Amino acid sequence: MKRSFDLCLALLAGLVLLAPIALVAALVRLTSKGPVIYWSDRVGRHNSIFRMPKFRTMQVGTPAVATHLLADPKQFLTPPGSFLRRSSLDELPQLWSILKGDMSFVGPRPALFNQHDLVALRTQFGVHELVPGLTGWAQINGRDELPIPDKVKLDVEYLQRQSLWFDMHILWLTFIKVLRRDGVAH
Repeated sequence: MKRSFDLCLALLAGLVLLAPIALVAALVRLTSKGPVIYWSDRVGRHNSIFRMPKFRTMQVGTPAVATHLLADPKQFLTPPGSFLRRSSLDELPQLWSILKGDMSFVGPRPALFNQHDLVALRTQFGVHELVPGLTGWAQINGRDELPIPDKVKLDVEYLQRQSLWFDMHILWLTFIKVLRRDGVAH
């Protein structure tokens, strides 16, 4: 049921958002050198690595670490990078990952391949069994500001409470958070 929901919603979102996707792609292309899409190695279900696309918000050559680990992340941003992150428009290419089945709309956010502490804790508590999501329970309860143990606690809560209704609730709350730009790293 969840996979069918993801496929239908991803196809609908892709059609509705086709013009904004094209505009963002043009904006990235015209304002910085390098590819429009940044493919990030991420940890998926069962700790398998997959390539997750995002619109590129950082300069080519930026270290592949979580943004909060960079000494001065702003120095690496492309001209539209901050806006794309605040608005979450950089996440639109992940509709492709949802269509492929590497991601779901709702689940724990996929860890970077080198976030060993996060991956280990998720594995310890069985969260690695879930398909990662575009958004998740931890995302709407703190997003980038949460310490890793708190994120995993919320991921475990999602694992225990998951249902289509809970996913729809999380999607609604995500929509509200994005509109308010709550908890977004710049």
